[in-house]
Amino acid sequence: MADWIEGVEPLTFTGQIAVPYSWWVGETGSRFLIALRDGKKILGSRCGKCGKVYVPPRKNCGACFEEIDEWVEAGNEGEVRSYTTVRFPFKLHPVKPPFAYALIKLNGADVSLLHVVTDNLDALKKGARVRAKFSEKRTGHILDIESFEIIS
Repeated sequence: MADWIEGVEPLTFTGQIAVPYSWWVGETGSRFLIALRDGKKILGSRCGKCGKVYVPPRKNCGACFEEIDEWVEAGNEGEVRSYTTVRFPFKLHPVKPPFAYALIKLNGADVSLLHVVTDNLDALKKGARVRAKFSEKRTGHILDIESFEIIS
């Protein structure tokens, strides 16, 4: 034991804290969310140097660090790369269980988007094809894509 803590009893505290916050998503995030809200379109960004396509879009390429200024429409279908099923409620989940968090590689994208699958969970598997299901009332939020549904 270090000399400076000699005689000090360890203190353990178990609990939870709420840290509500909001932040500005910036120019890139705003354009992505506005396209979801107003056009039911999923946009990505393509690096002009290496060609990597990011969905959701990024301002700078994670592979070659170049600034990205090219926009592409990704479409609304893709493939499940990985997933985990949630069966127990927790106040921070975006939807009520049961549902799955899934990493979805949209057509034309080089990276995966994390979102939820809410229906037909028994058919969910790695490699499953999914399609975005848009909310009727959209507000400029990632949940303007209500969920992804399995198509094969």
